[in-house]
Amino acid sequence: MSDGVGLISLLFFALPGSSAVFTQEPTDLVVVAGQPVTLPCSIPGYHGMVLWLRDGMALGVNRDLSGYPRYDIVGDHSKGEYHLLIQRTEIQDDAFFECQAIQAAIRSRPAHLTVLVPPDDPVIVGAPVVSLRAGDYLNLTCHADNAKPAASIIWIHNGLVLSGAIYSKTLLRDGKRESTASTLYLSPSNIESGQQITCRASNKAAPNGKDASVTIDIQHLPIVNLTVEPQPVLEGNLVKFHCATKANPPVIYYRWAKGGNVIPDVSGDTYEVLVDHSFFTEPVSCEVTNTLGSTNISRNVDVYFGPRMGAEPQSLQVDLGSDAVFKCAWTGNPSLTIVWMKRGSGVVLSNKSTLTLKAVKQEDAGKYVCRAVVPRVGAGEREVSLTVNGPPTISSTQTQQVLYGEKGQIKCFIRSTPPPDRIAWSWKETVLESGTSGRYTVETVSTEEGVISTLTMSNIVPADFQTIYNCTAWNSFGSDTEIIRLKEQGEEESYGLNTRYHSPIPLYGSVMFSWVVRC
Repeated sequence: MSDGVGLISLLFFALPGSSAVFTQEPTDLVVVAGQPVTLPCSIPGYHGMVLWLRDGMALGVNRDLSGYPRYDIVGDHSKGEYHLLIQRTEIQDDAFFECQAIQAAIRSRPAHLTVLVPPDDPVIVGAPVVSLRAGDYLNLTCHADNAKPAASIIWIHNGLVLSGAIYSKTLLRDGKRESTASTLYLSPSNIESGQQITCRASNKAAPNGKDASVTIDIQHLPIVNLTVEPQPVLEGNLVKFHCATKANPPVIYYRWAKGGNVIPDVSGDTYEVLVDHSFFTEPVSCEVTNTLGSTNISRNVDVYFGPRMGAEPQSLQVDLGSDAVFKCAWTGNPSLTIVWMKRGSGVVLSNKSTLTLKAVKQEDAGKYVCRAVVPRVGAGEREVSLTVNGPPTISSTQTQQVLYGEKGQIKCFIRSTPPPDRIAWSWKETVLESGTSGRYTVETVSTEEGVISTLTMSNIVPADFQTIYNCTAWNSFGSDTEIIRLKEQGEEESYGLNTRYHSPIPLYGSVMFSWVVRC
């Protein structure tokens, strides 16, 4: 063949200036491997030798291409047609082709035949099923080999193209085809077990692509969703808890608890119960277990319930002038309102859980009510007492009636915290704390409201109506005195000025003197 080529070249250069011309020349073509292709070459009126070259190498003379069984020279010889037919193109046909008329010393323009090769069917390493445990990253690698140009690979999941894959290409020994590898890094936490991921390889020779798929088997702890119906719910009504679970491997058992305490005799995925207020603060939990482990999820119930006392308010005993602070801790749902009032008064003292009375006075002593209301659900209240430590307070009728010649009594009522250390009646030169002295007897009785001291006279005489009687009480904070006069029963009211004495310090052993000025 080399000798022939040399001879042809000699003839080519020996016959310049021939008038033969190409009416058809090969042009650049693109063909998919396996398809036929024809490269045209027409030289009308030329009857010499015609030579086809591939990448500068002669294929044969005229119509003799016996060394290339897939190649044929076709066309009407009498018209000077020497078309090159390539059947079932292969990668080695990817080359420059040229048609030469030897005796005419002319050659066609070089034409490049581009042969496209579709990739082999893609292969996913580990297919058809890849198993892994949830939480582990999954590496999927797909190969698409022997393609020209190199295959493009995309990953598809649920119809969506996934991003983040890493690609690499390898040029094969023929210098034309390439193999492509794509590695996709996936977090399986977002992929359900049983779903497919597809590797699609495509190039110009296979524009629709070729697919390979793998099924992902993600083994994971139970994925649990705990629902509570209905919500909100009124205390005492039925509530259904449902523990919806996805698990691979399958669920082995369920365990229910409330406030951390296991609920016996409930083993399925549903728990029904009549709820009370405790479900508002003590969550119900569902624990689901498979061979990989357990998942626990809990929910509180939005239970509507009336006020419940969290911590009982305490009655207080404070010194005069000190602050008194009451605390009243209610719970309720929906949000409750709190009011503090003094018993017998409609005045709201506070709308908070704490009531503070600054620098208390004796008149602040009494009962206080903490009332809580949950709208449209219920109400509750608690009562506490405020006791004020201070000097005794005596309340008594300053003029008391008796019958002449009969036994008579005069009384004084003493409120005192702490209790009185001493109570004494005094008149003229006499002081009597208890017992009997002549016609006079003193008796003292304690009640829930205070102390009642009674001075009894066995036989009322006229002088008794002219006598001023003093009732005096002492404790560690001071004393109080009430002046009392007698009036004969049935006598018209007389008007006078009565004088009371209050001493801020104990007056032990003192004699009380009183004056009454009549007008």
